[in-house]
Amino acid sequence: MNDLELTHNPPTNRLLGSPPKIGIRPTIDGRRRGVRESLEEQTMQMAIGVADFLSANLRHANGLPIECVIADSTIGGVAESALTAEKFAREGVGVSITVTPCWCYGSETMDMDPLIPKAVWGFNGTERPGAVYLAAVMAGHAQKGLPAFSIYSHDVQDAGDTTIPADAQEKLLRFARAGLTVASMRGKSYLAMGGVSMGIAGSIVDQDFFEDYLGMRVETIDMSEFTRRIEEGIFDPEEFDRALSWVKKNCQEGKEYNPPSNQRSRERKDEEWNISVKMALIARDLMVGNPRLDELGFGEEAMGRNAIAGGFQGQRQWTDHNPNGDFLEAILTTSFDWNGIRQPYIVATENDALNGVSMLFGHLLTATAQIFADVRTYWSPDAVKRVSGYELTGRASDGILHLINSGPAALDGTGQQESDEQPVIKPWWEITPAEANRCLEATTWHASITEYFRGGGWSTRYRTRGGMPMTMCRLNLVKGLGPALQIAEGYSIELPDEVHQILDERTNPSWPTTWFAPNLAGGGPFRDVYSVMSNWGANHGAISYGHIGADLITLASMLRIPVYMHNVPEENLYRPHVWAAFGALEPMGSDFRACANFGPVYGL
Repeated sequence: MNDLELTHNPPTNRLLGSPPKIGIRPTIDGRRRGVRESLEEQTMQMAIGVADFLSANLRHANGLPIECVIADSTIGGVAESALTAEKFAREGVGVSITVTPCWCYGSETMDMDPLIPKAVWGFNGTERPGAVYLAAVMAGHAQKGLPAFSIYSHDVQDAGDTTIPADAQEKLLRFARAGLTVASMRGKSYLAMGGVSMGIAGSIVDQDFFEDYLGMRVETIDMSEFTRRIEEGIFDPEEFDRALSWVKKNCQEGKEYNPPSNQRSRERKDEEWNISVKMALIARDLMVGNPRLDELGFGEEAMGRNAIAGGFQGQRQWTDHNPNGDFLEAILTTSFDWNGIRQPYIVATENDALNGVSMLFGHLLTATAQIFADVRTYWSPDAVKRVSGYELTGRASDGILHLINSGPAALDGTGQQESDEQPVIKPWWEITPAEANRCLEATTWHASITEYFRGGGWSTRYRTRGGMPMTMCRLNLVKGLGPALQIAEGYSIELPDEVHQILDERTNPSWPTTWFAPNLAGGGPFRDVYSVMSNWGANHGAISYGHIGADLITLASMLRIPVYMHNVPEENLYRPHVWAAFGALEPMGSDFRACANFGPVYGL
């Protein structure tokens, strides 16, 4: 392959509605004739400094730069609060950060919008009591039922110091990433392409959850829509020809694992490629629309469903008769295709909407492609030794989890992207054409196992390179409790080729594998790897590059979703200030009580 064949697409917003902005609210002591005037410049410079810092360090997941909107003036009372709220609504602000170096009038200057995630940075200085305002306004937020995040740096600064301390930077970024994720989901859709797959509860799409907790709507179509669009040619024929040619050149076929009696003919396999590529085009068009369809006379279909995430049921009603959805799921969730390097889509196999949301969380926080996998098998050190003769060592010494599934294991998961010669998964705009090509070269496509997929199709196979920090998460729904999140940070593991082959071929070897060792925290579900597997809440997990557990915890608190299992160090937990009132000595318990007390942000 020629590296020049893959080029970067420019960042673009493929969804309806402008990306949310961050609003900066400089609050000030309202007393005129000396006090306010002496603070105007310092307060506004603090706001400008935060806006500049966030703009320089954050992008939306679509690659576009974030925009910060600063209030037209400092906010000394309720009138200026109202003027700022009007400006923020007009400008599309979805997240607010209040900053101040001084005392202000808490209930008069606070952000009162219940739908906007909010934080307050109170300058830690001795000349003016910014920290006193921070404490007072946090009490106001708690009393009024508007949870807010407190930013208070560790060390005292001088009044003229315009730098943002490192600990305040970390909290600003963590809050902003999570807040933009919340705002980016609001008003968008989850597209359920089909219904319930093989009785998997995660694909019983709960519309109340999406509406009350995420501010999203659920759009549902029957899979017969794929048949209609295939048979009536409701896709771009020119793109189809280009895509099929690209696939033939870049998607290398691997070993046939079906016994001779179940192997399909070459002619049929070629037709399965044909249909699989059309399915990928159709799924994408269903999610986000395609103006080319309007030119072809399909105006309604051209609009799409404004879906920020979706899922494909597939099994079994579709796959008993038609090619499976593995290709469409894998290629859409990958950061590149025949159109070049672009933002990955979020598509859940088996329409497991809860794992789709888990993938969506990871993608919006990191702008990286996500791996969808079965949490398939716990391999103890003894079991590995018995089967292969190999002794697990290092991070794998307590055992490993076999993460494997057909479908949307993004090709980025091969680990063929690099930073400082180490495997990584990059934000899509950082991926080079050479790295994308290496991901393709590390992946083989296998005729699907006919026993599973009577209608045929193609499945990806690759092995994730070891040594990558990764975070696996899963959102679950529990009757009487509601949504709850679990998180496991750890590392991908590199096994010797012969050991990988022995273990991999005990299950379906035509699917991609990630060997994963969670970090052990010494107690509870993280006392050993077996306990992590035993306590995992469903058969699926969403895997994101990097240790992003702290960001997920912050995000979950904004959405009022408790986290019931995680291995993130306590010092990295960052939740609304009022959470401590529900049990400062037991942060997990306080999380449950606070989420239950305040309830879903969008619930009636």
